[in-house]
Amino acid sequence: MLFVDNRGITDAQVNLALEEHVFRNRPADEDVLLFYVNARAIIIGRNQNTIEEIDADVVAAREVQVVRRVSGGGAVYHDLGNLNFSFMTPEVHGRFSRYDHFTRPVIAALQKIGVPAELGGRNDILAGGRKISGNAQFATPTRMFSHGTLLLDSDLDAVTAALRPKPGKVESKGVKSIRSRVANISEFLAAPLDVGALQDLILDEIFGTHDRARIPTLALTDDDWAAVHALVESKYGAWTWNYGENPPSNVQRARRFPVGEIDVRLDVRDNRIESARIFGDFMGRLDVADLEALLRGVRYERDAIARALEGVAVADYVGEVAQEDVLDLLAP
Repeated sequence: MLFVDNRGITDAQVNLALEEHVFRNRPADEDVLLFYVNARAIIIGRNQNTIEEIDADVVAAREVQVVRRVSGGGAVYHDLGNLNFSFMTPEVHGRFSRYDHFTRPVIAALQKIGVPAELGGRNDILAGGRKISGNAQFATPTRMFSHGTLLLDSDLDAVTAALRPKPGKVESKGVKSIRSRVANISEFLAAPLDVGALQDLILDEIFGTHDRARIPTLALTDDDWAAVHALVESKYGAWTWNYGENPPSNVQRARRFPVGEIDVRLDVRDNRIESARIFGDFMGRLDVADLEALLRGVRYERDAIARALEGVAVADYVGEVAQEDVLDLLAP
């Protein structure tokens, strides 16, 4: 495994661009580890409708960056008290949707300092039954990454204020607020710890050494950094990526599954689907935009939609949901 130094950058747009650049362009046959810390930001899941996930007034007043990531899942709040990790690997088969493989060294490092950390839910690390880390994954045919947050000493009141949880999600958890479900790692520590020290503890666990000179690193060139900043300009700093255009819709249905919410919006004209958007915090392996494209022009009838999706593994796009359940959302 190679370690990547992000030069202490705390700009969420740059850090997400760095992650994608390294993932797509650096050694295809090596595992890579990246850490980063972001200043105040909301990181939106790939398939979410941004404007419905945030409190725009709070975001503007507190100058919170809003940046969409390439992985699925839900929106998360980042600040300087939150450490983020990203494991990149060429081994996709058998690892996608398996969070235990990637969170194991993180959990082990936390347990060694007295945090009762354990993997829980579909993609969380819990301590005392409360969430201290959320994780998500992204894959291409030949590589994948699994990345996550570590709430060390984050402003949890800001999490509550900036994010706008949907009632169905809150009810499904049996809780009253985001704030009651999350915790800072610092609450479980006998002595203070900063994000740099937490990163060092995880590096020790992974590489088995305190000597940073013995950790194999991936050196980024000036050309790499130029490509990262170009990606910020073209993607992570662009309104169209972070918010996106929402086409009109006159049909909307949403349902929460164990893999997350699926929110279908269709624009139906003359009994044909003119446009389709599928929002949610689900985590599929393939780009849901390809599934949306299959629906355009299809007659708005159950049999016609079923024929359009015949031979298509819908679960690859939205996670482990039965084909018939997705058809129930799409069809009249």
